[in-house]
Amino acid sequence: MTDKPSKFEGKVVAKNVLKVDAIKLAMGKPAYTADYMPPGLLHVKILNSPHAHAKITKIDVSKAEALPGVHGVLYHANTPKIIRTTAGQGYPEPSPYDDYMFDTKVRFVGDRVAAVAAETMRIAEKACELIEVEYEILPAILDFEKSRDPGAPVIHDEEEAHVPIPVFYDPKNNHMAHVDFEVGSIEKGIEEADVVIERTVYTQYSQHTPMEPHVTLAYPDDGRIIIRTSTQVPFHARRITAQTLGIPVRKIRVIKPRIGGGFGAKQEVLNEDIAALFVIRTNRPVILELSREEEFVSSRTRHPMRSRIKVGAKKDGTITVLDLEVLSNTGAYGSQGLTVMSNAGSKTLPLYKCDNVRFVGDTVYTNMPVGGAYRGYGATQSYFALETVMDEIAEKIGMDPIELRYKNHIQVGETSPVFKALGEGKEGVDQTIGSCELTECIRLGAEEINWGEPRETSEEHIKRGVGMCILMQGSSIPQIDMGAAYAKINDDGSFNLHVGATDLGTGSDTVLSQIFAEQLDIPLEDVIIYSSDTDMTPFDVGAYASSTTYLSGEAVRKAAEIIKQVIIKVAAEMMNEKKENLECQNKTIFNPDNDNSVTFGEIAKYSLYEHNQFQISSTASHVSTVSPPPFSAHFADVEVDTQTGKVKVIKYVAAVDCGTAIHPKLAEGQTEGSVLNGISYALTEEMLFNDKGKVVNPNFRQYKIYSTKDMFELKTILVPSYEPTGPFGAKSVSEISINGPLPAIANAIYDAVGVLLLYSPFTAEKVLKAIKEKEKT
Repeated sequence: MTDKPSKFEGKVVAKNVLKVDAIKLAMGKPAYTADYMPPGLLHVKILNSPHAHAKITKIDVSKAEALPGVHGVLYHANTPKIIRTTAGQGYPEPSPYDDYMFDTKVRFVGDRVAAVAAETMRIAEKACELIEVEYEILPAILDFEKSRDPGAPVIHDEEEAHVPIPVFYDPKNNHMAHVDFEVGSIEKGIEEADVVIERTVYTQYSQHTPMEPHVTLAYPDDGRIIIRTSTQVPFHARRITAQTLGIPVRKIRVIKPRIGGGFGAKQEVLNEDIAALFVIRTNRPVILELSREEEFVSSRTRHPMRSRIKVGAKKDGTITVLDLEVLSNTGAYGSQGLTVMSNAGSKTLPLYKCDNVRFVGDTVYTNMPVGGAYRGYGATQSYFALETVMDEIAEKIGMDPIELRYKNHIQVGETSPVFKALGEGKEGVDQTIGSCELTECIRLGAEEINWGEPRETSEEHIKRGVGMCILMQGSSIPQIDMGAAYAKINDDGSFNLHVGATDLGTGSDTVLSQIFAEQLDIPLEDVIIYSSDTDMTPFDVGAYASSTTYLSGEAVRKAAEIIKQVIIKVAAEMMNEKKENLECQNKTIFNPDNDNSVTFGEIAKYSLYEHNQFQISSTASHVSTVSPPPFSAHFADVEVDTQTGKVKVIKYVAAVDCGTAIHPKLAEGQTEGSVLNGISYALTEEMLFNDKGKVVNPNFRQYKIYSTKDMFELKTILVPSYEPTGPFGAKSVSEISINGPLPAIANAIYDAVGVLLLYSPFTAEKVLKAIKEKEKT
């Protein structure tokens, strides 16, 4: 932890204020979706496919429908056949429309077949057992490197499948997405290099494992459907649900209560359509909650990737070529498949100054679980390749890995051709770096980890090593995503602040309240925030792409400034003063040249009850034209047991430049959560499958995630900068640090025992095998 102040020091911003929901959550008061159980509630269970690829030739639901307590069964023959994507992204979506509510074909083990609503979950489960399904089993593709082989079975042969934007899409060859660009000349860069290193690395299937699985409660309300759901994207959920059911958007209201973790999994609209249709059919409230096994098998995962990287450098450390080729496995459906793959290049390659850069990205279909949004969003996979090869380059030319990064990383005032060629946005983004303290991040992190000093172990077979990496990410999707805020003053001078932004437990309700309070110079307790209700709050794309603080926060700051100017105008009328002579401070408008002043409460009463009666309010929206990167330097100190291959993290340091940390403790919490998530991904997390494509470890007994019991010394260092396009200098912080553990630990293992691991996670078995193979050479 660090108490180092931000470069912006406000009265409320850059302070560790009490979270606005802290007391409620600490007292265990109802807050989450499943905490609300209205009378007459029906329970929904989904019947999932046991096959990786099959046609449903016959389905008989009569026995299930006849079971006492069953109120409905949904399947392909009695539900709307409207093609859509479940990806909660900007409209029109960059993901293919390749999915139906229910289909006559199943494409992975865990795909939807039918759903039952019943008086109890036990009855619903029994009814699912009574549904008789006959399948024509089809050949399946389980290896994503074979998806485009000649004669491979076509996973999406439906004519309706398409992408709603003009991008590459070739489902007949299982080729979901393709992106490529080249700047300069790769051949020239290779010729100029004294050292060229090429590596291919693989990253695995993993699951988000939120504490709270996907859960949706829906109920009728005077001809409408109210959906309380654990989602990151309430407005997208409303739109996609209405689209799927073929009903007007106005018929649906989506409310997001508190969420027990999302990490990108809940950027998908998975439950809402089924719950809403059961409400229409039964006129009863229904709840659909995935089991832990269903969360693993049927929700979303991190896209497995193969990353081939080629880097060339001169003897003085100048990088001459960066060449990255990515193959991404989207699974059975193309949710987020294009954008995750694109991010594998756009969030990594601009980190280093280089004139010769190429990226080739492909995403393919398989009959495996579906990839989706996951914290890091493609950058996690490709940083493994990029940052391990950078260490190899440093070794080959005899340069300290830190010095290589110092020399080559992007700086303030510089740009990268990758921003324009591959950047997210309608036409790419030609942006210049406005804030960067990466050099300081490296320096402080190296100092904290004692870089360059010898490390001792107590036993001969235990070897110790240290590794590092540097990172960048982004802040929102420029030119596409939008956040908005609405505010009004109350009689006592307090304010209601309504935002569409989604708090996932990240503390965004608190952060946005701080921004509003800071702009108006009022105490935090005078801000009453309400978020994520499609009827009551203005539009916001939701919590993804590291956008909430940067994008929604600027909308909030604008709304505060607008309402501030209205307040000053009313105060000028009350005080018989010119508004340009007035100042705002501490809930008061005053003239600094005399004693004339009025409080916010007096101004509110004047506007509401006395002269020129009107509601003082404001609405503001914000769309960014750039996506300013946060930067980070990570350092890992590990022990490797050469007898067992077990890797133990001794100390981990993450130095992060997120601009102004609006709430430093929350920023630290986001960093530490990301790091632990990333270390778990690097060392233990992996979904395992049998030869039929079935997940064999869909539980916490066999799928190991790190917890507090596994903790080591973890040091977060917030390195302040000031981002001129962000609210009070803020940038994003939530995603970047998940990208560091994979390369930092891989480099530390190499430093300890001299083996370079190319397949994650770095389990004891893989490490020991690599050590034994090295001993043979």
